Amino acid sequence: MRRAIAVVTVAVTGLALAGPAQAAPDRSSPDRTGTADREYIVVYTEGASAGAARAAIRDSGGTLVRENAAVGVATVRSSDPGFADAADATTAISGVAANRSIGAAPSTGSRDRKAAVEKAGRGVEAGTKGRPSKPGKGEEPLADLQWDMKMIHATAGGSHKVEPGDRGVLVGVLDTGIDGSHPDIAPNFDRRLSRNFTVDIPVDANGQEIDGPCEEEADRSCNDPADEDPNDHGTHTSSAIVAARNGLGIAGVAPNVRVANLRAGQDSGFFFTQATVDALTYAGDVGVDVVNMSFFVDPWLFNCTDNPADSAADRREQATIVKAVQRALTYARGHGVTLVNSAGNEAADYSKEFVDTGSPNFADTPGEAPRERTIPPSCISMPSEGEGVIAISSLGISKRKAYYSSYGVGHADLSSPGGDAYDTADQKVDLTRTTLAAYPKALAEERGELNPDGTPNVNYLVRDCKGDTCAYYQWLQGTSMAAPRAAGVAALIVSKYGKRDKRHGGLTLDPRATERILRATATNTACPEPREFTYTRFVAQPDGTFRKVVSTATCEGGRGDNGFYGDGIVDALRAVG
Repeated sequence: MRRAIAVVTVAVTGLALAGPAQAAPDRSSPDRTGTADREYIVVYTEGASAGAARAAIRDSGGTLVRENAAVGVATVRSSDPGFADAADATTAISGVAANRSIGAAPSTGSRDRKAAVEKAGRGVEAGTKGRPSKPGKGEEPLADLQWDMKMIHATAGGSHKVEPGDRGVLVGVLDTGIDGSHPDIAPNFDRRLSRNFTVDIPVDANGQEIDGPCEEEADRSCNDPADEDPNDHGTHTSSAIVAARNGLGIAGVAPNVRVANLRAGQDSGFFFTQATVDALTYAGDVGVDVVNMSFFVDPWLFNCTDNPADSAADRREQATIVKAVQRALTYARGHGVTLVNSAGNEAADYSKEFVDTGSPNFADTPGEAPRERTIPPSCISMPSEGEGVIAISSLGISKRKAYYSSYGVGHADLSSPGGDAYDTADQKVDLTRTTLAAYPKALAEERGELNPDGTPNVNYLVRDCKGDTCAYYQWLQGTSMAAPRAAGVAALIVSKYGKRDKRHGGLTLDPRATERILRATATNTACPEPREFTYTRFVAQPDGTFRKVVSTATCEGGRGDNGFYGDGIVDALRAVG
């Protein structure tokens, strides 16, 4: 069973539905602690009027900054250190949590470990091959490197021949942004409906860089345009879904559908509650059919309401995050949005107790740091364990569960290729066993990854050119990469079986039907034998030697539903054929 979570209805008496959520207002200065204003997420009590909730905020010493009326979640600022306790004690407020108040961002934590997994093997040339073989009829130039698409039959001779996607289907990508100018994304990029719900945070309270100086941005602003990706993560995930068949680079799972940038992630990769809530609400309001979410909401990888390792304030904060995000998930799904999320890169069985050492990954007050916490199954990672969300585990080229992928009966709903650099015969790193997708040229130039002639000078980038147009692609692995491939299949299902959307135009399909088809057409895959699977990796060291690393994971469940594969491996051709 999925971890228990209360289903939260989104009707809040007295709150008129808001129009489409817009990007947050400009706040160029970072939040501070002490006597300066601090920022909070406030969840209104169901049944309370908007007026009562606003009055409770005011009387508790807070100032309303932003209100998402559709789900009863607001951003509030206050310089009163007792604001959270006072507001939470009122009948009109059901939860208060710190938001964006970064007193200190630790140098190591879950965010850093996630990046280390995704970019494993960089600088190690072992096993890395050059250009692919000549493409077959109808294939894109780099199709031979897309083993992931072959696994799920999202190829020129497979699902693309039957159903390449419909222009009336819109996918929303909640991530760090999308490079809308990338040649493989631009043909399908919906600029009109793209939004940025974040505001850059230059530094934390100690002066440590978070998102970097706003004046160094192209527009010299803390509000990035909705067609940029200063991180690279969102461009990779979105192109895996919608990269066009245009004779250049790669093709995505659904190369004819449209994509909108619903940016909820900071430059630095942090995902805060309000931005996530607003992006999901907006998706429901404007007719998005599928959203891909390859992240967890910071600062807690797992949100616990009864963990003795946490203070009362921490437990209250975590409960508020779950409540706010679940309201937004429920709202989006109720408005026709199929919700897809990555299962996590912790190599953890979410159905069992385990130890987390990476939370909180930012501190509300200086001096607080990630700490060791024993996590029982009752704790919830959001959004992946939210009600109505389809969680995707990651597979390597051999179809084994990737060594880093989290799993567990009731957690992994489906599985999809996300890459495993060590899924090789000699168990040494091979970047071509990860996944290839789009990379912003601007970042390649900024990071010094190109030679004077434009060719990459690093082993993790690939360039492809068509005439005078060149595009760049990078190798990455992770459940972040597995989720968008499943989201792409969901988009194909809406394309194939959707009905006319009378409100927004295009097509629409009840998310319950989309999920039912996605699960029913997945390839049932049994647990390995023996069920305790042993992973052996030889990890390159700075001196050129390799260190042996051994880990295990135990698969539970039957062929039709188990902890490694869920209901099976998504299959684009079966889904539309």
